[in-house]
Amino acid sequence: MPKKERLTLAFEKVRALRYGENPHQKAILYRDSEFKGACVTNATQLHGKELSFNNIVDLDAALEFVKEFEKPAAAIIKHTNPCGAACGETILEAYQKAHACDPLSAFGGIVALNRECDIKTAKEITSTFKEAVIAPGYADAPLEILKQKKNLRLLEVGALSRTTEKDMRKIVGGLLVQDRDVLDVGDLKTVTKRAPDEEEMDAMLFAWKVVKHVKSNAIILAKDEQTVGIGAGQMSRIDAVGIAVRKAGERSKGSCLASDAFFPFRDAIDVAAKAKVAAIIQPGGSVRDEEVIKAADEHDMAMIFTGVRHFRH
Repeated sequence: MPKKERLTLAFEKVRALRYGENPHQKAILYRDSEFKGACVTNATQLHGKELSFNNIVDLDAALEFVKEFEKPAAAIIKHTNPCGAACGETILEAYQKAHACDPLSAFGGIVALNRECDIKTAKEITSTFKEAVIAPGYADAPLEILKQKKNLRLLEVGALSRTTEKDMRKIVGGLLVQDRDVLDVGDLKTVTKRAPDEEEMDAMLFAWKVVKHVKSNAIILAKDEQTVGIGAGQMSRIDAVGIAVRKAGERSKGSCLASDAFFPFRDAIDVAAKAKVAAIIQPGGSVRDEEVIKAADEHDMAMIFTGVRHFRH
């Protein structure tokens, strides 16, 4: 018999945690000592309570999210999903736009920044309850502002770089290993009669980066490099669209929609059109693509196919 391939992994214990996802579960944090990049396990905690199991999971999701963007970017994460994300000319603007997406859900969230936290941003963050902040660094003055919140966990990770290591998922009796989803866009193809204008294209490309960090089925509504509605983790795509539209309210008008996978029916397009969504970016590949494209044309919407899917389970 041919020799079986083996994957041997080595991790060192960092510490025992107070408990796992729930108080009745014991938990331990281990570190990959070979990984030298910016990550939660290599971060320096500057202030606040001990990190919980759930904090660590959310901080990891938040940090990997903001690594996607070259411009100043901020994200607020709850249960590994963003409840708001944005880019701005400054990190303050990015944070304000991210928080404005869904202030109710942002309460008690995890904040990630891809720039050093400044004084004005620190004041904005501490104006509402947050669990933790993770950023490349903090100057002395903003750090003192943040430390006024006794329990606010503050993590510093240093210079950011996109993670390219393999993505691993433990299952009972085994391990799943795959390439990390680092592809931004595929071969973009306009499939509708109307092509997107420059502003719509910018919004769609921003939303396309966001949607791959949202649990499937995932729908993002965005404009001006800001999420305005997020539908995450739904069992049907039309429900994800409906939630994103409801979250956005009047802000859905003129927004652009990103879907992590194709639309199986035209019904979601009709819902988006009723909310006055202007353009859609999606992978394509459904047996009903022509029906979906026809619906977009009927509503004078622009639609882009990427040929790339971004499921996140």
